[in-house]
Amino acid sequence: MHHKHRIKLYSLFSQTQESIIFLEGAKIMNRYQTDYEFAFRQESNFWYVSGVNEPDCAAILDIDSKEFHLFVPKRDMQYAVWYGYVKSLDQYRSKYSPDHVHYIDELQEVVKKLNPSIIFCLNESSQERIHSHKLEVTTDSEALIEALNDARVIKTEEELECLRKASQVNDEAYKRVIESWKPGMYEYQAKAIFTKVQMSNGLQQDAYNGIYASGPNSAILHYVSNNRQTQDGELFLIDAGFEYEGYAADFSRTFPVNGRFSANQAEVYEVVLTAQKQVIEAIKPGVRMEDLHMMSASTMMEGLLDMGIVKGSLNSVMKANIFALFFPHGLGHFLGLDTHDVGGYPKGVERIDRPGIFYLRARRELEAGMVVTIEPGIYFVPSVLEPALKDPSKQMFLNAEKLYEFMDFGGIRIEDDIVVTENGYENLTHIVKERDEIERLMNN
Repeated sequence: MHHKHRIKLYSLFSQTQESIIFLEGAKIMNRYQTDYEFAFRQESNFWYVSGVNEPDCAAILDIDSKEFHLFVPKRDMQYAVWYGYVKSLDQYRSKYSPDHVHYIDELQEVVKKLNPSIIFCLNESSQERIHSHKLEVTTDSEALIEALNDARVIKTEEELECLRKASQVNDEAYKRVIESWKPGMYEYQAKAIFTKVQMSNGLQQDAYNGIYASGPNSAILHYVSNNRQTQDGELFLIDAGFEYEGYAADFSRTFPVNGRFSANQAEVYEVVLTAQKQVIEAIKPGVRMEDLHMMSASTMMEGLLDMGIVKGSLNSVMKANIFALFFPHGLGHFLGLDTHDVGGYPKGVERIDRPGIFYLRARRELEAGMVVTIEPGIYFVPSVLEPALKDPSKQMFLNAEKLYEFMDFGGIRIEDDIVVTENGYENLTHIVKERDEIERLMNN
């Protein structure tokens, strides 16, 4: 798989420049000034081109010869005492199949031998490391970042299979949480159940700090405290996922703590679900992410108009950006080796200067092989809505009496992971999302 990634990356550079790509892997990170080690997770670009998920490594990709040089740390026996073994160069060669493998302290010697005129690297620290070799070379980071983004945004079939496997375990984790939930349980118990399923299936790295948000916490977009006791009559919003071979799953589901949606909860839920399903059905190559975002916003505003929470014509409500009061984040993002994966804004594409859609994480036409999340939501945030009720440009579109009924409602988000295919899409997410299916799962 990673050999294909390197070939794809080479193809994005001129082959006549006597140039190389230099990438550094991640190091072990410690908690402040202690010897507590955070779980190691490789830097995504390095993992993409090398397949190496070990600390203190580096790589040179020779663009002209297409040879892969892997640089590995030289460990002493004290390392083996603490960590169990020291790998030989042959063991690295056998596991990762580089064209050449060297100890990291040979980097300067190898670079001098290659004698490149241009070195592409990602950041200033890598540039400084290369310049320390006192070579007369040009370094360039912008071109490498752009090329890696272009390469990573279109997934190979092997990458898609990793994403499918992550999603399959995520489905099971969500099922176990939802079917076991009862009022009085704590948010962190959901995280415990979810994590147990993931780790029992061999997935040990969470893709991001999961959100387990009940009641009013479900209106906090990146809530991570996860320490509240869930109450009868509330909603519970979970947004979590783990990685398979570095590739992330990222779902969201919202369900009633007591197993039955109230009338208000059911109405808002159907508005969000209708928007999500409509957008997913519209996915195909050539569709723009910003158009999908505005489609979902319009559909959700139409639903809030029908509920009497918002008032006026749909056209006037959209022109006044009222949707941003209830839907303050982007519709979705690219997914891959990072949860918020690269490629969302190609070179020259700027954010749209408009409330709500400004925070869209991906703005480009969809192409086959891209993987996106689709996650519309409606949130009732008092600190957003109360000032809007006093704003002359917004208050005319808001039914204050009705809106105050929802101030402690929280929020609803429904998120699926979608592969763009040649003719449409493939949905990687299979955990139930219809209201009756959720209620059956919670009451069986």
